[in-house]
Amino acid sequence: MKKISILGSTGSIGTQTLDVIASHPERFQVVALTAGSNVELLVSQALRFRPRLVALSDKTAAERAADLLPSDIRVVHGEEGIIQAAADTGADMVVTALVGSCGLRPTLAAIEAGIAIGLANKETLVTAGHLVMQKAAEKQVPILPVDSEHSAIFQCLNGESVKEVRKIVLTASGGSFRDRTRQELEGVTVEQALNHPNWSMGAKITIDSATMVNKGLEVIEARWLFGMSYDQIEVLIHPESIIHSFVEFVDYSIIAQLGLPDMRVPIQYALTYPERYPNPAKPLSLSEIGSLNFRPMDMERYPCVAMAFACGRAGGSAPTVFNAANEVAVARFLKGEISFLDIERVLEQVLERHHVAELADVQAIEETDAWARHTASRI
Repeated sequence: MKKISILGSTGSIGTQTLDVIASHPERFQVVALTAGSNVELLVSQALRFRPRLVALSDKTAAERAADLLPSDIRVVHGEEGIIQAAADTGADMVVTALVGSCGLRPTLAAIEAGIAIGLANKETLVTAGHLVMQKAAEKQVPILPVDSEHSAIFQCLNGESVKEVRKIVLTASGGSFRDRTRQELEGVTVEQALNHPNWSMGAKITIDSATMVNKGLEVIEARWLFGMSYDQIEVLIHPESIIHSFVEFVDYSIIAQLGLPDMRVPIQYALTYPERYPNPAKPLSLSEIGSLNFRPMDMERYPCVAMAFACGRAGGSAPTVFNAANEVAVARFLKGEISFLDIERVLEQVLERHHVAELADVQAIEETDAWARHTASRI
């Protein structure tokens, strides 16, 4: 039985991970759960799955949870509590479903402890890919992608030589506003931006999908996961989200991974790799789908993707700044402080003010991250 710790269990990925685990109770045991401040849902999950430990973001939330849980479930809080959940509960795998750069230290702690990573927190590799992949190689810890696009590439590469890859292509739904011109984006509301046509996701990632920052972050993540150059990574708009990504080899053969848009498929593959088991998701019928459509990525329509490629190629601190500034800009948009198109304007201005530098350790990354957040909050 594989022991699983889930960081961010009350979010979209976390709840779907528990759905997968519930479908295979004989194969998985939950040993730790963490959440931000959603005490009620975390308590409900803990009472059902009986982990050894739960962690919440702050002391007040932890105290509320402790009053509602039996004494055999330990309740902790803060970053140290999340790190305990990641590295100190006897887990065989940690699913990092936290949103944002807060997943970095817990992920590194789990790797240091020799625990396999199911990676759904793309910001970890965006901000510190060089540190994370180096540590994973040193500790011989597998990092298994949970994002549907990276899981697709991972599956397409099974049994293949990376040296024979011509390019990898990440598909993108186009987000909530894929059929709108830039002029039609003026004045769009938060509610409209959160209405994703294909996926059910958290607020932050749904906004990132609408701006296409999410795809830009995935490009940088793919560079680290698969060791590709940015010249070997492309993005293609695919509105149906049936082909989750594909690989083209040097002989021009293409291998793609297909399925209905359901995150439980890539989540389960990460949990069970290299084996496959029945999944609670629905099967794909291509005859019912009828047709699949594609169009090239328009970097002028989606300038955030172009910014991500530029930051990835610049390396060093640039991706960290891009990610941190975006987190602040999205939060400001969700609060109604700035408009939708202001998100990309904030990113542009923060990047213009930044001088790229090498980041040798976590402290340097966090200092750069803090600078970018402070700058983005004042624009």
